Amino acid sequence: MASSKEELFLLIRRDSWREGLSVRALARKYRVHRRLVREALCSAVPAPRRTPRRHSPRLEPFKKTIDQWLLDDLDAPPKQRHTVKRILTRLQHEAGAEIAYSTVWDYVSQRRQEIAEAAGATLAAGFVIRHNQPGMDAEVDFGEVWIDLAGERTKCFVSAFRLAYSGKAVHRITASCGQEAFLDGHVHAFRTLGGIPAGQIRYDNLSPAVSRVIRKSRSREEHPRWADFRKHFSITPFYCEPGLRGAHEKRGVEGQVGYWRRNYLTPVPCVDSLDELNEAFARFEQAEESRRIGLRIRTIGQDFAHEAPLLLPLPGEGFETGLAFSPRVDRYGMVAVRVCRYSVPARFIGRTVHALLRSDEVVVFHGRTEIARHPRLTAKGAERVVLDHFLEVLLAKPGALAGSEALDQARREGTFTPAHEAFWAAAKHTLGETDGTKALVHVLLLHRHLQHRDVVAGIRAALAVGACTADVVALEARKAAETEGRSPTVTASAMPAELVTPPELPLPSLTERRASRLPVDQRPLPALERWDQLLHRPGKELLMTMPSMEPAPATGPPSRHPRRCRRR
Repeated sequence: MASSKEELFLLIRRDSWREGLSVRALARKYRVHRRLVREALCSAVPAPRRTPRRHSPRLEPFKKTIDQWLLDDLDAPPKQRHTVKRILTRLQHEAGAEIAYSTVWDYVSQRRQEIAEAAGATLAAGFVIRHNQPGMDAEVDFGEVWIDLAGERTKCFVSAFRLAYSGKAVHRITASCGQEAFLDGHVHAFRTLGGIPAGQIRYDNLSPAVSRVIRKSRSREEHPRWADFRKHFSITPFYCEPGLRGAHEKRGVEGQVGYWRRNYLTPVPCVDSLDELNEAFARFEQAEESRRIGLRIRTIGQDFAHEAPLLLPLPGEGFETGLAFSPRVDRYGMVAVRVCRYSVPARFIGRTVHALLRSDEVVVFHGRTEIARHPRLTAKGAERVVLDHFLEVLLAKPGALAGSEALDQARREGTFTPAHEAFWAAAKHTLGETDGTKALVHVLLLHRHLQHRDVVAGIRAALAVGACTADVVALEARKAAETEGRSPTVTASAMPAELVTPPELPLPSLTERRASRLPVDQRPLPALERWDQLLHRPGKELLMTMPSMEPAPATGPPSRHPRRCRRR
């Protein structure tokens, strides 16, 4: 017996053609009805099985009502349209219907599509292929990824900037998806590509760029800082429709983050810093240039080589992507930026400083002088405390060092080495608890003008000879550097390579503030004609005509003070 109806039809037609068997003989051979034999002789393909149309007498009186509700949903907000559960609830409460959920679901699932087609709502399902010109259009998107950062599973964000013509994409992973990361991703992409697209750059309605979406139009109320940024780089934005309706308008970059996550972030990468991962991203992007997208005959690198000369040049001046804040240093020597706290030198306690929040770091200024620089924190309530900022306080309060948060973080970061621990223990054993801790603080102060490895070498040399003073450590540190033929002091190469300009913040003018409270001065301007006449007279006559500078005689009774009487 044939395993399927198609094979049975083939066998019946073959026996009828080869052996000339009759309909009755074929029916007897294959044990089927003569109607099936005639059907097989008429067509090689079995007719599709007809699904019986089931009638629901209980639902029939309410079909027009359901159709009207589905028709009204076409004009309702997407998140406030009828579900099958809501339709069933309304029928039960408003009409007293006793209908099963499956009955309503079968009818609604079919009628919803038919009503939408009749109203023309499915016209948007068709798409038109867009023609991309080289050097013109680009697309931007954000995505979430998870990485093991310094041994801890951390949620990060990837910004993807993709050229529409060549498919060349530039990625930047950051700890946040705020406006500073959004702008920093653009700057990184422009520098990597060597130019700016001359056409439109397509965006979602991201909060770093769009403050408000004006419904039923392409107009957007932009964030003021984003408006300044796009004017600086001559960007022409194109904002897609909200939700799924606008996903196809930048379909090239929609799957970019997912492709990157599957191919280069699986398994979850383990890195010590985001800079290490971003350097790996640059190598991945170079490898992607040899890939062909879809059915294209040229690779991404070949198309980008044709597109790169057509990009607009970068402006001569840079744009600071960081956000400026003016926090006040609390009594613990900390400043609060967003939801995290960072330490500054203790001498600035009580003062107002300027903080520049970037996507990967926080830079703190006092006036135009940089006083602290920290990697950016994202966890709510996280704190970054540097031991060097509190050394002057610890000289006055040495007992606070052992249980301080600054010491704990220095140990975890490795800046407070086992050599420091050994020196501290030896100093406390020799000089006592208080003086030994002060000696350690003096050694820690050497790190401000001597290199870290030289100070550690000086500590080990001092311990070898049984000395527990900072002077011996400093001398041995300089000897260790001179042995290697270099300077022990911290040079400019150890400083940050990038010079940071303090944020431009509006400063109040005390002169204008005071002048605004004073009445308008209505006095006439002074006349200098009489004084000019004195310049043409001889010296003696000039002295005689000049008003006397001696004090006028007193009209009252003489003073009883003997000195004042003698003067008069």
